[in-house]
Amino acid sequence: MSITNRLTKLRETMEPSGVDAVWVSQPENRRYMSGFTGSAGSLFITAESAMLATDSRYTEQAGDQSPEYQIVHMAGPGSDWFKEMLASMGNAKRVGFEETYVTVATHRRLVELCGEAGKELVPMSDTIEMIRSVKDEAEREALITAIRITDEAFVEVRDGLEPGVSEKDVAWRIEKAMRERGAEALAFESIVASGPHGARAHHRPSDEPIAVGAPIVMDIGARFDGYHADMTRTICIGDYDDQFRRIYDIVLTAQETAIATIEEGMTGDQADALARDIIEKAGHGPEFGHSLGHGVGLAIHEYPRVAKRAPDVLTKGMIFTVEPGIYITGWGGVRIEDIVEFRDGRCQSLSKAPKINVKNGS
Repeated sequence: MSITNRLTKLRETMEPSGVDAVWVSQPENRRYMSGFTGSAGSLFITAESAMLATDSRYTEQAGDQSPEYQIVHMAGPGSDWFKEMLASMGNAKRVGFEETYVTVATHRRLVELCGEAGKELVPMSDTIEMIRSVKDEAEREALITAIRITDEAFVEVRDGLEPGVSEKDVAWRIEKAMRERGAEALAFESIVASGPHGARAHHRPSDEPIAVGAPIVMDIGARFDGYHADMTRTICIGDYDDQFRRIYDIVLTAQETAIATIEEGMTGDQADALARDIIEKAGHGPEFGHSLGHGVGLAIHEYPRVAKRAPDVLTKGMIFTVEPGIYITGWGGVRIEDIVEFRDGRCQSLSKAPKINVKNGS
């Protein structure tokens, strides 16, 4: 999907949303709609025009990255250039804005400016985010590269683990392996949680040495060309005990069942239930507290939501995680996470990193 096609899709939402123009300031939305990667700027889109306002640090960059846009130099106080942008919109009276991103203070001031210009600010909720939920081929390729880097880094670090290494050291090895393979950054701070720490779904790595036989939850991801990977594996250094075998088998069964049976047209709630029912029937429902999954892309968490009570309909082109888990206070946790996509109406896993097969001990 080219930037021109993305603009067309956004413009198709304007009339149903009751707006004549859209102001875009949320960073991922700004990049998605324009290709501009600078840290400051706003898009102003009407049915006939597309303008990108940014400051002197980025005007040349914006011209290179966003040829579909008229580049406007933001100079002086914010109220001055915003007034100029409103005036340039001509007859557009109702200006949509990202209500989940704009602060109360900013909204208050811009309502005043719009009133002075004879225009009205109209809230738009997640409009661009919903367009982003269906990935085009270029986005898919960037995600596949980020996922490959993540898979390869995991295997390298897993194969080099030894008793007594700290969680922090493992996290550093992961980052180093990703960077060496071309990652532009981590998708998020790596989670390395061993033993009882694994009961904390978002544990921060510590200096504590990892014990032989302790479950290690490793939630990691590389970022490539702005797109985020997200993968979790749970492993042990040395042999694992019967408790680990039992919990791991429940989580793996839940994940494999969900990936095999999620169908295009299901809601996020229906997909979540496929895995949650297995964990609940095994007696661990209260210990699976988070959602089954989430979309990934320019943000690490985006649409679609794959969770209880999530109404999002899963459709062709969506790419999202499937990540059931069980977390037991005082013992630890198991989470297994892959990124999947819809192909031919079914989920196919894009994550290729190996998982433990507790049934044959490998």
